[in-house]
Amino acid sequence: MSLALWATQQYTTSPVSKTTPAKDSTPPSPPKGIAGIVEAMSSASFKKRLESLVHEPRTKHPVEFQPVDDAAYSFVTALACHSVHEARKNSRIWLTHSNPRVRDRIAAELELWNIKALVLPELPADDDDSINTAPETLAARLAVLNHLCAEPTAKKQELLILSPDSLLDTAPSISSLKDAALKLAIGEHHDPESFEKKIIANGYERVSQVHAHGQLARRGGIIDIFSWHASAPLRIEFFDTEIESLRKFDIDSQISTHRVKEAQITLSNTGKTSSVADYLGKNDRLIAAGDHLPDHYDGIIKNDGDPSLTPLCAGSPLGTFEAGDFILNETRRHRFFQQIADWRAEEWHIFITFSNVGEKERFKELVHDDFFSSAEITPLFGELIQGFTVPSSKLAFISSAELFGRYQTPQRRRKSNHLDHQRKARAQTALEDINWGDLVVHAEYGIGKYAGIETNEEGHEEIHIGYHNGSTLSVPLDQSHLLSKYVGLGGKEPELTKLGSTSWSKARKSAEKSILDYAAKLLQIQAQRQTARGYAHPPDTRWVWEFENSFHHTLTTGQRDAIDDTKADMESGKPMDRLICGDVGFGKTEVAIRAVFKAVMGGKQAAVLVPTTVLAEQHWRTFRERMSDYPLRIELLNRFRKASEVRATLEGLKNGSVDIVIGTHRLISKDVAYKDLGIAVIDEEQRFGVKHKERFKEMFANIDVLTLSATPIPRTLYLSLMGARDMSSIDTPLPGKVPINTAIHGYDERIIRDSIRRELKRGGQIFFLHNRVQSIDQMKSMLNKIVPEASCVVGHGQMEKDELEVVMRTFVQGKADILLATTIIESGIDIPNANTIIIDRADRFGLADLYQLRGRVGRAGGQAYAILLLPRDLINSDARKRINAIQQYTALGSGFKIAMRDLEIRGAGNLLGTKQSGHIAAVGFDLYCQLLRQSIDQLSTGRSSTRVDVTLRADFLSFNELDLDHGGDTKETLRAYLPANYMPEARLRISAYKELAELISLKELKALRTRWQDRFGKAPRPVLNLLLATELKLTAAKANISSVEIREQRLMLTRNGNYIFLTGKRFPRLDATKPSGKIKEALDMLQSI
Repeated sequence: MSLALWATQQYTTSPVSKTTPAKDSTPPSPPKGIAGIVEAMSSASFKKRLESLVHEPRTKHPVEFQPVDDAAYSFVTALACHSVHEARKNSRIWLTHSNPRVRDRIAAELELWNIKALVLPELPADDDDSINTAPETLAARLAVLNHLCAEPTAKKQELLILSPDSLLDTAPSISSLKDAALKLAIGEHHDPESFEKKIIANGYERVSQVHAHGQLARRGGIIDIFSWHASAPLRIEFFDTEIESLRKFDIDSQISTHRVKEAQITLSNTGKTSSVADYLGKNDRLIAAGDHLPDHYDGIIKNDGDPSLTPLCAGSPLGTFEAGDFILNETRRHRFFQQIADWRAEEWHIFITFSNVGEKERFKELVHDDFFSSAEITPLFGELIQGFTVPSSKLAFISSAELFGRYQTPQRRRKSNHLDHQRKARAQTALEDINWGDLVVHAEYGIGKYAGIETNEEGHEEIHIGYHNGSTLSVPLDQSHLLSKYVGLGGKEPELTKLGSTSWSKARKSAEKSILDYAAKLLQIQAQRQTARGYAHPPDTRWVWEFENSFHHTLTTGQRDAIDDTKADMESGKPMDRLICGDVGFGKTEVAIRAVFKAVMGGKQAAVLVPTTVLAEQHWRTFRERMSDYPLRIELLNRFRKASEVRATLEGLKNGSVDIVIGTHRLISKDVAYKDLGIAVIDEEQRFGVKHKERFKEMFANIDVLTLSATPIPRTLYLSLMGARDMSSIDTPLPGKVPINTAIHGYDERIIRDSIRRELKRGGQIFFLHNRVQSIDQMKSMLNKIVPEASCVVGHGQMEKDELEVVMRTFVQGKADILLATTIIESGIDIPNANTIIIDRADRFGLADLYQLRGRVGRAGGQAYAILLLPRDLINSDARKRINAIQQYTALGSGFKIAMRDLEIRGAGNLLGTKQSGHIAAVGFDLYCQLLRQSIDQLSTGRSSTRVDVTLRADFLSFNELDLDHGGDTKETLRAYLPANYMPEARLRISAYKELAELISLKELKALRTRWQDRFGKAPRPVLNLLLATELKLTAAKANISSVEIREQRLMLTRNGNYIFLTGKRFPRLDATKPSGKIKEALDMLQSI
């Protein structure tokens, strides 16, 4: 039976269809304007209170809104906002609550009533100097304070939500903020030189490339500046002294994202001589909510009061729904329809909230198409975590999230800003990251040491590389693409290559031969998979569309691409074997959920394998919540399940009644049989052993397999392996995430105590990692002693299954403050309210392990803290390097950098197997990956996707800039280089030459030209000539020509070692006499070949 037909039958037997309205009663007309606001404001219960809030002198007699259920805090706040705004256009409402999750929830829910709240980020309540506030948090606070400096607008209600403690935070004075603001607009005149000096004099740092707040970079007539309060940096382009363009740009790509007509710069990081409370205007009203109250307030929202009184706002009478209840539990459905019927009979107005249109359409299928046709029931779009009623106004608000058992606190919808994006690694390690004395690899001359950039006697800038016996190799900047940072096996440093010897060419040839064999093996495996026949899943159905459109969050670009890749694989006739590679917390699970749902909608079964019992339970809950409004049977198989439950699940898998099973390696036991398995998802494959992986191949030979990798693969290896394996990379963080604040300490109970109390104060939970079962109870006693007010539970892998299940559920449900555990918390467990992790003996973990552990916190969007504890006398050099690296890489998406740094420390030998280790040590990881990629491309397509290095010679071309040569072209010479006055920093020019050398298509060249013009301004003649010469070389490479030589009027082209002649063995002749004309004519000839 179809679910739509089943739902209709259920609906027609529900009490609603049998209930008739009371005689002589007319249904109330829908409220005008905003949901429920007019009715509540005019009711006796609220009217007097709201009038007192508006007209009484501030703080004389605080108005009490009580009793109000927690679920209705946002509604009462909305009432106050609309009332105060109606009476006083130039006023704001301030709302305090001590719990940051509640503040975020209220801010998200207020959009239902047309109010967009400002939220003041909270500073860490800690005097410890090591706890530094994230720059993003400081910038967001400054932006809010800047907004508060201006008078409220009469057009809309203004609301600020903050912690009561934040009122006492020190802040810049209003006058100093106003004085520090510099407004810019297109068409205004500022001398760039004077403007730069003014900005530097006000505390900004001059850098070659802006990457943080308070920085400025100038390149000729372009000035980049990242203001203290801004969410994105600003690019100012001058035409002489006139501002010609203002553009916001991306901090990672350095490319402009959009133009603006005007902008504001905060000139200095102003001193803090006032408090946040000083920003309260005389017409503003301060409302307190929650248990922790400020000293003075004008109104208070309380959830307690005289129990004999009718509550102002009561909780929903529908009770608590678990995932799936609304579909599968007939009693709960009956109760819902009966309550709706009762409300309609009493002429209540009912509002049902949905996150999006897809969720509403799904709900209509489950009830009836005519459900919303009556005037009493109105759908709303927005977030509401729990429903509530307003008895005096006969209003009921129902949350669809509550009906479907999705009890996740909605996070405030932050705009994705450019700080959210990962600093993406290039195909090779950038030379900007190489310091004096670092080992580097020259593709032709071998391993040496970087010795800086110097100018030679002729005025040419060169990179100096030191080799064996003190020899020095000077590399021109335009040849910098031949260099890469050396990453080997760790431990022992390799010997420097001796210039002039054959040792390097032998090592490279040996590596190339071995790599070719390795690539052939990879491609053989791929070929076997390509020839196998699998199941082609049907295209997306309406239910798939509804399911995907009911997702409460916006997909990132990386997620969207990974989902599209996965769906294309599933709909093809070949078995899918795709790896989804992404950083911690970047949303890989959503890709898996959608793939599984698509498979099940096509009539197949799905299996999800995870490495630990804790993670299995987490995924089971997540899948059930996401699919709660569909009649799917989702079961769990792990060692926590009772024997009877396991038997029922196994039987269901065999007869097809179980749609989705989630479990540990128990899923691949011999007694597990599937009726019609369509897809297997393997989460954290690297944690399964060799035997398990062999069993995967046996069980899942011809079905779709989706593998999720939480340990990021270095980008160089990722690009190299793409030709041999289907891979998708999610490298964009979810919007609104703040980098985790990481601090390193020697073991100190005071640090532990203060960190725990800081988290408890904001209503959060704490992970405490102690990876020694023998002494874990002693650690619990210590925690109970230093923070007796905190409840602590202990979890480790040696506990009985029932006991560990109880512990984890206690913590997940928020009934315990501290989870003291071993590394069972490492494997993907997601508890949004846990935002502090304390790692004891951090020196015992590898860098990737520390990164994974730290990723357990900061998953809800707030500021998270990671405290790494070390014994001061037991840190060896590798441990110190690892700990320093984890503190260094706090930016979102640092996983690829972490992986590269871990390779430097521990070596690259374990990535590709021991047979390849010697070659990685001999030629370096970057060059190894480059050769591997070339081999894979050569074997699979017969052509290399890397650029063919075309030699270009012309008697009129000059690729060097001399001291006195800054002018344009002469009659005899065409200058083609990057002038120092166009890109002032040598490292910028190195990076630019490297980008130019790595281009493999004209499309990439066009994009590069656009990027350069955006970053550095209009290109001078030498740069245009360099781009034209590059276009010539790319066109020649496309025609498989290896050498282009222009000698006087002859065009001499070489292909496969032979010249290309016209008829009569003559070289092509050029008609143009000027150098620029010759280049363009040669280009036209090449395009015609």
